[in-house]
Amino acid sequence: MSSFSPTQIFEEGTTEEKGENARLAAFVGAIAVGDLVKSTLGPKGMDKILQSASTAEIMVTNDGATILKSIALDNAAAKVLVNISKVQDDEVGDGTTSVAVLAAELLREAEKLVDKKIHPQTIIEGYRIASQAALQALEQSAVDHSKNPEAFEKDLIAIARTTLSSKVLAQDRDLFARLAVDAVLRLRGSSDLSHIQIIKKAGGKLSDSYLDEGFILDKKIGVNQPKRLEKAKILVANTSMDTDKVKIFGARMKVSATSKLAELEKAEKDKMKAKVEKIKAHGINCFINRQLIYNWPEQLFTDAGIMSIEHADFDGIERLALVTGGEIASTFDHPDQVKLGHCDLIEEVIIGEDTLIRFSGVAAGQACTIVLRGATDQLLDEAERSLHDALAVLSQTVKEPRTTLGGGCAEMLMAKAVEGAATRVEGKKQMAVASFAIALRQLPTILADNAGLDSSDLVARLRKAIYDGMSTYGLDLMTPGGGIADMRDIGVIESYKLKKAVVSSASEAAESRAEEKGEALGEQLDPQNRDVEWEVMLYYTIDQAIPNVTRIDDQLQPPLYSVNFPVTSNELKKGSLGTSQSGRLLRNA
Repeated sequence: MSSFSPTQIFEEGTTEEKGENARLAAFVGAIAVGDLVKSTLGPKGMDKILQSASTAEIMVTNDGATILKSIALDNAAAKVLVNISKVQDDEVGDGTTSVAVLAAELLREAEKLVDKKIHPQTIIEGYRIASQAALQALEQSAVDHSKNPEAFEKDLIAIARTTLSSKVLAQDRDLFARLAVDAVLRLRGSSDLSHIQIIKKAGGKLSDSYLDEGFILDKKIGVNQPKRLEKAKILVANTSMDTDKVKIFGARMKVSATSKLAELEKAEKDKMKAKVEKIKAHGINCFINRQLIYNWPEQLFTDAGIMSIEHADFDGIERLALVTGGEIASTFDHPDQVKLGHCDLIEEVIIGEDTLIRFSGVAAGQACTIVLRGATDQLLDEAERSLHDALAVLSQTVKEPRTTLGGGCAEMLMAKAVEGAATRVEGKKQMAVASFAIALRQLPTILADNAGLDSSDLVARLRKAIYDGMSTYGLDLMTPGGGIADMRDIGVIESYKLKKAVVSSASEAAESRAEEKGEALGEQLDPQNRDVEWEVMLYYTIDQAIPNVTRIDDQLQPPLYSVNFPVTSNELKKGSLGTSQSGRLLRNA
């Protein structure tokens, strides 16, 4: 019987990587992502300048999630690290760099283990044992001061200072830590940060920033309208208020006289006047619209003594409706079905050279606005990202009040627990568990390296202190020359939920990468005395299975042996294709 040639099953242009090449692609891609962002880790981490290739727009940041979202990647393993960094940002708000770096270090250690011929599944089992031991040690070290409001507020300020220490706001971290804590405590246990508005205004210094107890909208009040309004009843709308002008593109009108044109314009104005009358029927004294308000309806509102605010962006009116207790309306035929917003006072305020509108005494009493000042737009953008991280971490800490220590203390405690767990594990899994501890110790090592200190000496001293029972000690990177110190005494405190999320996400990501490489790696081949990997493609006929058998050797060498021949299905199942040159049965038949 003539042999059958293999059929093309992939689309044109599709490539497939196997063996050593696939393994290297996954490990190298993920490790490269970790190396990319690890220089930004810690209070002495560096910023990165990102420039868009299409718009040439410049961004200065040291936020891991922002950096990773801004770069184009085509490596599957690298994309997994980007995704876990994004999830960390969404769930906790900070720790985006830490989770990517820890996952990369775990994969770096996994690569060493694979090179020692330890099966990826064994590595995964060891990592799971280590992760469980690390999280248990982290939970045991956590402290809860939520029953003591004064101590808990001190913890919140310390967490905010620690979070901001690695940001552009580090020089003014005391001020911004206080602003962030005050804003979050106003939420009264809620984690909904939409009640906190951040306004950026170029000019002045970062230290000129302040917290305003009200909602500030970056818009202006209509011409000749009152600039101050008490006991406001607010209708927030998203409706067209510019139909007094004919603006249908390409429309043509034929009129016999100019008087007819005037009649058309009058008809349009009458339609708009009727719409304004419907709005007035709601019994309001303030109308805020997402879209433009043209001169004619604005004049009608002015004559009626109603304050009108136009072109409030969608995010602005969403927040405004939320904090004033109203709803966004698009039709006005049923005033009884529209929920109005309320506030005690609406007034114009001047910030820098700009005029804005402040809503005080809103229905959502926890609403507030943080006004950021700074020299450049890039600085303000990074300040906003930094402050958002602090707000997010604080809001999560209010819900999960347990805290742990920073400065590498938590990582060293977890590494100690993992090393203890390794002594209770038998076989090759012990090496995987021990490698997890090595990866954990890399985080304080990177912190010290980024500070320009002798990481080998500092981490060795810290490790000895932890083993000697000094369970609250960590790296003091703010003191000239560095050293180790009691983290609780110097206020380097972090959220327990943040640390837990970092370890859990990083270990799960590393396990998925190792598992994927287990499938791609298959059996390692050795010309001397190891298994030979074979690929078998089966083509079934009525009574025969026709395999295409290919031997693949180490280092992606070309196939050394391939054959096409007919064989019955029963013979195939029995392994009748023969034995490999290493004297072992063909495994994949």
